[in-house]
Amino acid sequence: MTKEATEIEVEVVEIDGVAPPTRVEKDAQPRGDWQDWRQWHGRVSRLDSRWWPLWVILGIIVLALLLTVGLVFGVIFVVVRLCLRIIRAILG
Repeated sequence: MTKEATEIEVEVVEIDGVAPPTRVEKDAQPRGDWQDWRQWHGRVSRLDSRWWPLWVILGIIVLALLLTVGLVFGVIFVVVRLCLRIIRAILG
């Protein structure tokens, strides 16, 4: 035999003769975080100096990726030029 959990919803009317404070729904209010972000629109801000190691590492990664992509394009360019010269030498 298994027992199933039963949920009971109860509204508290009074505790020790005092009514509990009314709860305000937080979802009804506009989000304060979004309001804060709207104030940043069009502003130039400074990055926090504590994050400089992260920016240095990310910059090195971006530089390495750019160099890799450039190297790949360079190798493809050289191979295509060599193939074209070989084809011209055979045909001409």
